[in-house]
This record gives sequence, structure tokens and C-alpha cells, in this order.
Amino acid sequence: MMQRSGLFELPLRVNGEERLISVRPQDTLLRVLRERLGLTGTKLGCENGDCGACTVLLDGLPVKSCMILAAEVEGHEVLTIEGLRDDRLRAAFLEENGYQCGFCTPGMVLNAHALLAARSSPSPEETREWMESNICRCTGYEGIARAIERASRG
Repeated sequence: MMQRSGLFELPLRVNGEERLISVRPQDTLLRVLRERLGLTGTKLGCENGDCGACTVLLDGLPVKSCMILAAEVEGHEVLTIEGLRDDRLRAAFLEENGYQCGFCTPGMVLNAHALLAARSSPSPEETREWMESNICRCTGYEGIARAIERASRG
């Protein structure tokens, strides 16, 4: 990391691409993804780690990008909804109406992707527990749970 007048040149690996970004020490990963890289699929919700709208995968694990400084992800792999190629999961969300307004959907899909990577056939209880870190204000969560179950069947 090279410092230049309050900015750092930060090498990031996002969606399989190496990027070199100028960031301030206080910049969150969320802000860098949206404002510097134009990856607006990562949603700005509560900015205090409660809602999960900003969920991305960091080395395959779901994290809330509003709670991580961009400088902390140097040397790690960041995956956003724009880089996710899990068509079966995306299709399942569409087929099972696992969305309504769509605001929380990117975070939900990334979290569900991590769940299915960790457990290929999660029980309904495991799904509920895993997904409880993402809030949806529009749905009753049934469509989301059905989508994850459908995707787990292939």
C-alpha cells in the first residue's frame, strides 16, 4: 500500500479482477465498491451492519461491506453480485418470487450462495439461521427460503 497525500493506492481483487484504487484510510469497502468501482449492486442500507443489504463475499464468506474498511481486504478476494455466476440460484429467486422490491436481493443471493457452498442441502432450520443476518422489509421470507431449497436441488 502506497500513501500519497492522505490517499492510499490499494490493490484489490474484486470479481476476479485485479484493481488499483485510491482510497482514504476511513473508506469502507461498501463506499469503494459503489463510488469508486461503480458496483452498485452492493446496496447502501443501514450502514451499521444490521440489514445485510451490503453483503458481499470475502474469500467466499459473507460479510457486511459497510463494516469493513477497504484497506482490510488487501490480499483477499471480494465477490459482489455483479461477479456472481450462480445462475441456478438467480433463477431460483426468480422462479420462487424470492424478491419483491429487489433492494435486499443482491445481499440475500450472495449470502445464500455462501450457504449452499458450505452446505449443499441445508435444512430449513439451517437456512433460517444462516439467512437471519439479512433483512427484507417487503417479503415474508417464504419465497427466499423456497428459492434456496430449489437451488440446493440443482
